[in-house]
Amino acid sequence: MEQPSKPDLHGVIVIDKPLGPTSMSMVNLVRRKCMKMKTGHAGTLDPLATGVLVLGVGKMTKKLSQMMDTHKRYTTVIDLSATTAGLDAESPRQEVDVVEIPTREKIELAVGTFMGETLQAPPIFSAVKIDGHRAYAVARKGKDVKIAPRPVTVHAIKVLTYEWPLVAIDITCAKGFYVRSLARDLGKKLGAGGYCTEIRRTEVGKFTLELALKLEDLPEFLTEEDLISPERVQELLT
Repeated sequence: MEQPSKPDLHGVIVIDKPLGPTSMSMVNLVRRKCMKMKTGHAGTLDPLATGVLVLGVGKMTKKLSQMMDTHKRYTTVIDLSATTAGLDAESPRQEVDVVEIPTREKIELAVGTFMGETLQAPPIFSAVKIDGHRAYAVARKGKDVKIAPRPVTVHAIKVLTYEWPLVAIDITCAKGFYVRSLARDLGKKLGAGGYCTEIRRTEVGKFTLELALKLEDLPEFLTEEDLISPERVQELLT
């Protein structure tokens, strides 16, 4: 296919990010498909997380901070029988001796304590800065990483399914909440382990999975028809 001339594209595209790629690799992919139009994303997804990744193209990159300030919704599966350094399946499992296997009722009571505003320490493998350095860079050097807890807000949270050791949770939260930290903190409340075997983002504000395109459905080059128009973006932000 002949490469078209550089278009004047402005809009938003929602990607259903698969397991593995980084958020920035998705930005670079869309930028190439837009003939190097300015592109950015409205909130990082970890490589091992899937789901809604909102990308702004052209003038819509100026709306990314507004999109990032909207609520986020996730589903996650937490393994309570072990933990890992990164609080996800990327790091080796560290088995935890669980004296008493929690009942679903006990788990639901513990999950309910995360509602509203609480304090949460981000994972050591995160992009939070410590003395000017990213926490994950410090942690990967084998150095001790301590990150002070910070206020986070949960709007809704519920247990979807539970069969020891796996509990599936649906959570709607504000900007700055770490699902991996939820796994760690839930495990501590239950006297168990806790790491995420799956994380899937289902909503960023009104940008949902229903609006998302899978990578295999993207054309070689994007056109205006492939993007959510600036007018529709404004409607979704109000």
